[in-house]
Amino acid sequence: MKRTIFAAAAMAVSLLWAGAAAADTPQEEANKKVAIAMYNASLNGKNWEETLKYIGPTYKQHNLGAPDGIEGFKAHIENLKKNFPENHGDIKHVMASGDLVALHIHVKRKPEDRGMAIVDIFRIKDGKVVEHWDVVQQIPDPAKWQNQNGMF
Repeated sequence: MKRTIFAAAAMAVSLLWAGAAAADTPQEEANKKVAIAMYNASLNGKNWEETLKYIGPTYKQHNLGAPDGIEGFKAHIENLKKNFPENHGDIKHVMASGDLVALHIHVKRKPEDRGMAIVDIFRIKDGKVVEHWDVVQQIPDPAKWQNQNGMF
């Protein structure tokens, strides 16, 4: 079954709305741990050897700004290390539905930046990340906010 970014984003939104209405299954809990560990190893730690523990034999990339495949993901991490050495994502929410895990993250390229609100969506198969989607929104100037609820 082919999934699109719209289906993945809709899943993330429905999970946010569902909140704690239903407890996660043991498999969903395990999938959440894999997604968090992979995110922290790769995008926060920029440690490729650690990241490899969480990547499946294939890796399908839907972020059109990142190369496809395992080597493409490695190149993306190397680019972050080189161009944004202080890049860090603070995971605010974690949601799971079946084989999909969504992480709602506050990402800053530099500590002084307002940053971005990102929803990274990972498909987990056999305990490994095999597919990725994301939705990215820059955090606007607070003077332009229409409410004070914030993005997280």
